[in-house]
Amino acid sequence: MLIGWQERVDLPLLGVTGLKAKIDTGARTSALHATDIEAFERDGVQWVRFHTGFDDDAHDTNAEAPVHDRREITNTSGIPETRYVIRTKFRIAGRLWSIDLSLADRSGMTFRMIVGRTALRRHKIAVHPGKRNLTTNATAKRPKGKDSS
Repeated sequence: MLIGWQERVDLPLLGVTGLKAKIDTGARTSALHATDIEAFERDGVQWVRFHTGFDDDAHDTNAEAPVHDRREITNTSGIPETRYVIRTKFRIAGRLWSIDLSLADRSGMTFRMIVGRTALRRHKIAVHPGKRNLTTNATAKRPKGKDSS
């Protein structure tokens, strides 16, 4: 499958659909914008709750997921940060699989989600660096009345 450097993706277990994501093969781990990150325990398992709101409210939601890991991840400024990592379902162009997703405050970034190379590995995907939205019409998944550009 050929995808562009920017695509619309879904995170169905988190209730997020049509999210504009940057496909970043320079990043190892995928990252999702999250604020108000709070760890808690449920039935003896560590979970995390967080808020995904950004500069618009089209994908503004509260979510919870089991913690898969805590990792040192180098941010865009080259500074290592300890982040919660969750494992969740990821969908692009109708194909669905599990990915690891670090939670980070991406308030100052253009994209709420970065899809790293590990999420794409072993799924027969090539990225066209000069094209975007090859898997879907960019306006087809935008919530009505919202501008999610």
